[in-house]
Amino acid sequence: MDEFSIAGQVVGGKFGDIIIRQKSGNDLEIGDLMVSEENGSFLILQVFSLEYGSQIQDRMQQMMSGVNLEQGSDAQFYEPEFVNYVLARIKPLARVYNENCEVKIPKSLPSFFNKLRLITKDDLKFLQKEKDSIFVGYIRSGSKVIKEAEVWLPAEDVFSHHVLIPATTGRGKSNLVKTILWHVLDSNKVGALVLDAHDEYFGRIGVGLKDHPRAKDNLVYYTPSNPPVGANRLTINLQSIRPEHFEGIVDFSDAQFQAIRTYHWKSKDGWLTTLMLTDPDSATDQIAASTMSVIQRKMRLILGLTKDEEGHLVSKHEVFDSATKGFTTVDDIVQDIEQGKVVILDTSRLGDEAELIVGNIIASKLFEKYKAYKAVGELARKPVVTVIIEEAPRVIGVDVLTRNNDNIYATIAKEGRKFKVGLMAITQLSSVIPRTILANMNTKIILGNEMKQEREAIIQSASQDLSEDDKNIASLDKGEAIISSIFVPFAMPVKIPLFEDIVKEKGSKVRPEKTKVF
Repeated sequence: MDEFSIAGQVVGGKFGDIIIRQKSGNDLEIGDLMVSEENGSFLILQVFSLEYGSQIQDRMQQMMSGVNLEQGSDAQFYEPEFVNYVLARIKPLARVYNENCEVKIPKSLPSFFNKLRLITKDDLKFLQKEKDSIFVGYIRSGSKVIKEAEVWLPAEDVFSHHVLIPATTGRGKSNLVKTILWHVLDSNKVGALVLDAHDEYFGRIGVGLKDHPRAKDNLVYYTPSNPPVGANRLTINLQSIRPEHFEGIVDFSDAQFQAIRTYHWKSKDGWLTTLMLTDPDSATDQIAASTMSVIQRKMRLILGLTKDEEGHLVSKHEVFDSATKGFTTVDDIVQDIEQGKVVILDTSRLGDEAELIVGNIIASKLFEKYKAYKAVGELARKPVVTVIIEEAPRVIGVDVLTRNNDNIYATIAKEGRKFKVGLMAITQLSSVIPRTILANMNTKIILGNEMKQEREAIIQSASQDLSEDDKNIASLDKGEAIISSIFVPFAMPVKIPLFEDIVKEKGSKVRPEKTKVF
């Protein structure tokens, strides 16, 4: 090892908590990756804590500080680099064998007094871009980015085994999702349903996924108002809605839900229109007028339904139609997803419940079809699909699942893996998601989070041991993340590129004047 590259030396500790002394002139950071070279292999280790060390007793240090502060004299240490220093606590992440670049979980300590250096691109040759993989970012050592070391995840495995993206506001969740979807568009091996509550992914104003070179073939955009050229109007006929689409999303009492099912049984596809146009006082003997009034009021609020001057049922946000529009919308969306396309639904004009119901209608149809494909042996020929939803506790939170039956989102989280249907859940509050569901999220792309309770929930459900990474997660800056997954050899610190930079480099229609700063 080059003497000038040495950053520290092992001086003690135990497995998982090794103590090294930082070499003077270096400035180690939380999250720094270090290398301990050994015979035929090398260890990759990571800094998780920093502290001061000194050969002078605390009381003497305090006295000297007092002299400096109170008397203004500048007391000098003799050979200060030997007297005062920094100690770093590090943990082993992986052992890499030089001969074949095989990566294994480490089970031994580095040699005592062994000298360590910071990691370089040459130490990361084991990172390979496999076929049909998704780019996430670059390896990061502390705040230093190694752009030659790209992190690619196997698309089919990652998406079918579910993805969790936890972070507080402003840490880059949307930028990460757009970066992932950009690379999904490079192939037709993954289909995606994106519920876009803020209309930010397509890029109506400024850059977005529409600027991808293959957007014309692989991207489909639905919006309820003024669709741009090449986009589709989001209109769903009320006949596409079934009673079960409200389960786990809207709070109906048993009597109310029984009334809904009664209308569905009697009126079939036209049940919702019939129910909404029925005078509560003239309802059937089995349904009280008060029950009908409550159901109709909830439906009006949730779906934005009202009557026009002619007594016809209309939707104020134009998403739902009771006449002749939107009969094939759900089937068209499902067909596009099955073909490996990314379908973005602009749900920014909808309330929370209406947005989730729209997603429920489509995801339920998709899930049913994929279950049928498995039953007849055709599933292997179908692309893996993922449903991307923001503020995930709305549908997979403890309160929701305790109060209601499972909705389609919870069902996918629990069973979707068997049918190549995955869930990408984006949230600020991981702690309110049940542990059973968190455990099923086998890939977690962890962004910065200052809330200790949320960090603990993430750490406890991670695929790798992150018990010493509490400070590391709290110190993550914008665009910095840790990938914990059963599909990576160790918890990988990454830097996610700015989406606008990706578009500038690889996009087809860039408008720099509209670019926003991440």
